[in-house]
Amino acid sequence: MVVTKRAYEPAEDSDGYRVLIDRLWPRGVSKASARIDAWEKDVAPSAELRTWYGHDPVKWLEFQKRYKAELRSAAAVAVLDDLVRRARRGRVTLVYASAAGDISNSAVLEKLLNRRVSSAKSAS
Repeated sequence: MVVTKRAYEPAEDSDGYRVLIDRLWPRGVSKASARIDAWEKDVAPSAELRTWYGHDPVKWLEFQKRYKAELRSAAAVAVLDDLVRRARRGRVTLVYASAAGDISNSAVLEKLLNRRVSSAKSAS
């Protein structure tokens, strides 16, 4: 199972494997309090895409298309495959900083990974 959580929310044991999916470390969050198991910059949107998007709801559909295209890189695919394997064994929490989580890379990744976990389980 893959879930999302803002970096500013307290880490909990029930979060399972905690993965920061932003390119930049969340402002004002200490590494100790974040309790991040991995920082996977390879699945974060590029600086260019993040700057272009700016969490503008009007650009949300186009952002998703461009972001999914970036996730086809070899480095991103390797991270995604690892996260799917981990999610099949337990909870994976995608940690992000955005105040607009519902229109951020975290929402795209959560949906994509849960779809892959479900299809992997039904194929077994």
